[in-house]
Amino acid sequence: MVGSAHTQPLKYRLQPWSHTTSAGFTVRGLRSVPSGRPLIHFIHGNGYAGLVYEHMLAPLLDHADLFISDVQGHGESDHGGRFQGWNGTASLCEEALTAVLPEYQQACRDAQGQALPVLGLGHSFGGVMTALMMARSPELFSRAVLLDPVLFSPNMLRFMAATNVVGLWRRNRMATRARKRRSHWPDLTAAHANFHERGIFRGWDERALKSYLTHGLEPQQQGGVGLKCRPEREAEIFGSYPRRLWSSLRGVQTPVHLIYGNRTYPFVGESAKRWQRMVRQVTTEVVSGGHCFMLEHPEDTAERVVRRLFPE
Repeated sequence: MVGSAHTQPLKYRLQPWSHTTSAGFTVRGLRSVPSGRPLIHFIHGNGYAGLVYEHMLAPLLDHADLFISDVQGHGESDHGGRFQGWNGTASLCEEALTAVLPEYQQACRDAQGQALPVLGLGHSFGGVMTALMMARSPELFSRAVLLDPVLFSPNMLRFMAATNVVGLWRRNRMATRARKRRSHWPDLTAAHANFHERGIFRGWDERALKSYLTHGLEPQQQGGVGLKCRPEREAEIFGSYPRRLWSSLRGVQTPVHLIYGNRTYPFVGESAKRWQRMVRQVTTEVVSGGHCFMLEHPEDTAERVVRRLFPE
C-alpha cells in the first residue's frame, strides 16, 4: 500500500527551481532536496500545473525524489511568447531536467554508490512530452509510466497536417473552445461553482479540484481570480500536434507502462494498443475513470505508479 504520514502540503515539502531556457524564457517548478534515492520527473497536462496533482504525487515521495516541471505558460513558468511546439517543449523539459541531474547523481553515488535511476511520469500532454523525451534520449529514463497520454493516431495526425496547411487545425473545436474559455471570476467560491462536476472536472476528487483552484488560479490586478494558464496558450497546444510522433514512439527503448481510463477519448486506448504491438517494452492497463482518472482517484493511481516504477 502507498501511504504517507506527512500532513504537510506537498508544496512545503519541496523547493522551487527555475531554469532560463535556450528559447529565452524561464520555466519553473518544484523539486525535492537530493536524497540519493531514484528521481521521478513529472509533467502535467495542458492547462494544468504540476501541483494540481499533489495528492497523487505526495505518496511518491515515500519512494523517490521528485522533480515537477511546469511547461511554458503553465504554473509559475513564463508565458514565453509564442508556443514552442510539442517537440520543442519536450526538448526544453529535458534541458531543465539535465541542468539539475548532476546534483541528484552525486547524491545517489554518495548514498548508494550506484547510478541514479531517473523515472518518467506524465499525464495527457505531459505523457506525450515524456514519450518524446524517451525517443530523443534513450538513456535518460530507466522506465516510465504515462497516464492517459494523448497519442494521436496516424490518421488523426495526417488530418491535422492536411488541415493545418490552410490554418484550419488551429481553429479545431477544442482549440476554439479553449480560446473562448472563461478566465476570470470574482472569487474562488464562484470559480469552484464554475468547475465543480462540469466537463473535464466531472468525477474529480474534491481535494484535486481544490488543488486546481489553489495552483491553477491566481489573484488578478483588477480583483478576483484568473487562470494562470492563459486560454490562448491552452488553445495553441490544442491547435498543434507533435511532429514525427509514431516514428519517435517506434524507437523508444525504455520500459513504459501506459495507464488509461475506461471513459477516456477512444483514440487513447487504440493508440496505446497500437504502440504495445509495435514495441515490446510497452505494457498497458485500463482503469476506472476518464481522461483525468488520476485526479478522480489520486491514491489508487499513486499505488499503480509505484508498482510499475519500482517492480520487485
